[in-house]
Amino acid sequence: MLWPGTLIGAGLGYAIASIPGAMLGALLGQALDRRLELHSWAHLRERLGGRAVPRDDELIFILLGRLAKSDGRVVDGHIQQAREEMRRLDLSELAQRRAIEAFNRGKDGRDNLRGFLRRLKTQPHAAEGLLRACWRMAWADGKASRGERELIVLWGKWLGWSADRVQALSCAEDDPQQRRPLGNGDEYQDALRLLGVKTDSEPAQIKRAYRRLLSRHHPDKVAGTGATQLQVRDATERTRELHNAYTLIRDRRGFR
Repeated sequence: MLWPGTLIGAGLGYAIASIPGAMLGALLGQALDRRLELHSWAHLRERLGGRAVPRDDELIFILLGRLAKSDGRVVDGHIQQAREEMRRLDLSELAQRRAIEAFNRGKDGRDNLRGFLRRLKTQPHAAEGLLRACWRMAWADGKASRGERELIVLWGKWLGWSADRVQALSCAEDDPQQRRPLGNGDEYQDALRLLGVKTDSEPAQIKRAYRRLLSRHHPDKVAGTGATQLQVRDATERTRELHNAYTLIRDRRGFR
């Protein structure tokens, strides 16, 4: 990770007093980086432009605003989805006002989002929750356009995700045109894909896949890593999805 204040301080210090100056300048620059939360050159540019570095919950709504405006016009479905995300996060009145401001900030498209997203590369649960929220916004008007898909894949790349992995999050539950009644063949195939197993997988393989994913996404485990409220909520939802998928496959295949 590049710490701009540290590098600038070291460079100026070296120019003034050689190696001792560089060491002192780096220390002063590092203190500035921490105080202003400068994680990248993009953060520094935002600060110089008078724009605050967004918090994680604000970053989500900046992305949602960018997506909503990506095809040129924000529709009622986008607004309703943004409100739904606020409800999912159980935001306070103050936090809702910040979310609305962040959504509008995202619509203007002036932020360089790469630096903000790269800081989440070491937080897989936060990254997944963010991308899932983006897919929900993309489907809010009934279709995910090519531009929206390309944006989400790009953001996933900055988060350290492959394009296939990002696309896999755009599952049937995020696509209102592909939702089906409980228990039909399509949902069964979705359940298999969610667990990463095949129609001819042995029951023991299915159980192992389910337990492995459940252990990875269980909210208690996520909470123990110092996760945010958003991450815990996403883990809780993911655990529910895994349980429902496993129950559907188990009942269809007839094993216990």
